Amino acid sequence: MLRSRQRDERAAILQAEKDEMKVFDELESEIRGYCRVYPTVFESAQNARQVDENGKSYIDFFAGAGVLNFGHNNPKMKEAMIDFLQKDGVAHSLDMHTTVKRDFLQKFHDVVLKPRGMDHKMQFMGPTGTNAVEAALKLARLVTGRHLVVAFTHGFHGMTLGSLACTARSVFRDAAGVPLGHVTHQVYGHEDDPSAGPETIDALRALFEDRASGYEMPAAFLVEPLQAEGGVRVARAEWLRKLQKLAKDLGALLIFDDIQAGVGRTGSYFSFDGMDLDPDIVTMAKGIGGFGTPLAMNLVKPEHDEHWKPGQHTGTFRGQGLSFVAGTVALSYFEDDTLMNEVKAKGERIRGAMQAIADEHQSKRKMQVRGKGMMQALDLGDNEVAKKVVATSFEKGLLIGGCGDGGRVMKAIPPLTIPDEDLKEGLDIFAAAVAASV
Repeated sequence: MLRSRQRDERAAILQAEKDEMKVFDELESEIRGYCRVYPTVFESAQNARQVDENGKSYIDFFAGAGVLNFGHNNPKMKEAMIDFLQKDGVAHSLDMHTTVKRDFLQKFHDVVLKPRGMDHKMQFMGPTGTNAVEAALKLARLVTGRHLVVAFTHGFHGMTLGSLACTARSVFRDAAGVPLGHVTHQVYGHEDDPSAGPETIDALRALFEDRASGYEMPAAFLVEPLQAEGGVRVARAEWLRKLQKLAKDLGALLIFDDIQAGVGRTGSYFSFDGMDLDPDIVTMAKGIGGFGTPLAMNLVKPEHDEHWKPGQHTGTFRGQGLSFVAGTVALSYFEDDTLMNEVKAKGERIRGAMQAIADEHQSKRKMQVRGKGMMQALDLGDNEVAKKVVATSFEKGLLIGGCGDGGRVMKAIPPLTIPDEDLKEGLDIFAAAVAASV
């Protein structure tokens, strides 16, 4: 009798959940993806937690795919945005001058660029990462008069045609519907692959310097110093320096895509800080808007920026007021080392917990821990196991996603501001989910 009642109650819950999803199933496109991984309807969020409409709380190790570095509904940003709206601030202005844009520009210069000796100009375009990459590719081709771009294996740079040509994964490329040309993919030199060391740049140099190789001279090298969607692979510093030298020798631009790994994620503002690197262009988006409102920006060396003609690359949403307001508040977190020291410490905790999981299950499955700062990952080596881990984590109240080849790599990217108790609970849930799935 009791079991029958429990079954009925469970069936009623499942039916209610199905009814809650009905409008999405009936009205929204089949293209939707993340909602299939996290099948509930979220209603509210604060810092590192999201709560669904049934009151269930989830610890967020996904953080908007790296957008919410400062947590959901950051109170400092929310207060500034509400004040901006109540004062009838200019929310949309194309690329006209506004007080909030001036505040952002000045703060970014003072907090990020000036301490690093960077004189890069700030270019705003459409509000997403792929818009930033498109603008960077266009400018590199304008500057050099060349067409070819060198991108790298496992890289992810966006879904519009130019950036998609540079993205490596076939599941994305196959949806283009047209040939994706003027890009070649070369071996990415990351720390966890002994066969992908600095010598791969020597081989690449030999190809470009051999005028009988069939390779045209490149306009740019486009690379993520830390590949996020590609499986959390950290580029070797020496490899990046050799790539920088090669680009300079060939008269090509070096473009760093720091869209997901930047804005403090690795324990410093840029993922490539401290490596003696000087990229021509840095593409940025995601976390720079602070609150989750969209913003994208390229940092461009002045000698390249002068090749643009006014209005030559436009966009209706070239930075908008709310993002400038929240983004300026976000920059205040980098006025001292407090947050970045916390990121380094929390990153070590995440890495240690993941290594403990790998060690515990090494007799069953070979796993690899990779990452930097608060972007850490556990490569489970099996797509189906990874799906079970994601689903089990969700059931237990943790949002974590897969990346890399077939989604087999569990990527932990919680808000940098996550409380210690939420971090511990999330890691405990993750450990239990892996144990139940391998």
